[in-house]
Amino acid sequence: MKNETKRMIRQGGVILFGIYVILLIYFLFFSESYGRVADAERIYRYNLIPFVEIRRFWVYRRQLGTFALFTNIFGNVIGFIPYGFILPVITNRMRSGFLIIFSGFSISLTVELIQLVTKVGCFDVDDLILNTLGSAVGYGCFLICNHIRRKYYGKKI
Repeated sequence: MKNETKRMIRQGGVILFGIYVILLIYFLFFSESYGRVADAERIYRYNLIPFVEIRRFWVYRRQLGTFALFTNIFGNVIGFIPYGFILPVITNRMRSGFLIIFSGFSISLTVELIQLVTKVGCFDVDDLILNTLGSAVGYGCFLICNHIRRKYYGKKI
């Protein structure tokens, strides 16, 4: 029974992770409502100075609106929380906080480079920071949930 439960949790996690990846790809590369521009407007845009865009969105939050503030700052963090949470559930090899955070950073860097090269977005070092923070927060949530689970149900999965 215990092994069957583990298998079902992992299979459910794999399905959720697949849905998460599809949604992430859609929002990062195809959704025009999240900052994508028309083909005629595509240019190379980048920010290499940490916290410039975060500060700009915060300072001008009234002019830009709540939606822009939320999607830029909180959306980048929230978007990578599932990565840090689900990955350690579906594979034992990704139970290290360092691996989760490093791989979250690496995936975010890859996304930012693709956005720069294809001109579908802006390469922004702040996005790297916020996405990596999201991976770390997700992993922290996993650790808390795993601790609670072990406390009530016994040893590790």
